[in-house]
Amino acid sequence: MSDFKRYFTGYPEQIVNQVMELIDNDKHGAYLTKKYPRPHTITSDKSLYAYATELKKRYLKNAPPFGRAAFKKQGDMVTNALGTHTYRMQGKTRKHDLAINSDLLRAPEELLKALVVHELAHFKEKDHNKSFYALCCHMEPLYHQLELDLRIFCVLVTQGKNPYLK
Repeated sequence: MSDFKRYFTGYPEQIVNQVMELIDNDKHGAYLTKKYPRPHTITSDKSLYAYATELKKRYLKNAPPFGRAAFKKQGDMVTNALGTHTYRMQGKTRKHDLAINSDLLRAPEELLKALVVHELAHFKEKDHNKSFYALCCHMEPLYHQLELDLRIFCVLVTQGKNPYLK
């Protein structure tokens, strides 16, 4: 069994076993590219900001103002976070900022959306609780499947096998 099992902590054993079989047989790249054939086209901080702002406007109309969004190198994708949500005070206004791991510059749009949705949910819910995940699912009904696929993508990136770099 590979050492990537830690990426899937909290998932049912049956799911973890299926994912580990894909990884151990080097079929996880083919799994993702069949499901998500192309990478997204959001390749700048400006376009990421526009993308995240549109999702915020659609689903979080009463949330605090949006500040910045940027792709940043953040170390190990699972251990050191795929994305971060922070806030800062600008005058009397609290501005929320998003940082998305730059390894997601070459990923399917669906996986990027899952991560942006996750970080936007922190605008309203700080903790990863039932309300937080309900909000994620409100913004992206396939959130749980996309989160699992995002973790598989993380394994590929860690292995130096990102299939979307071609």
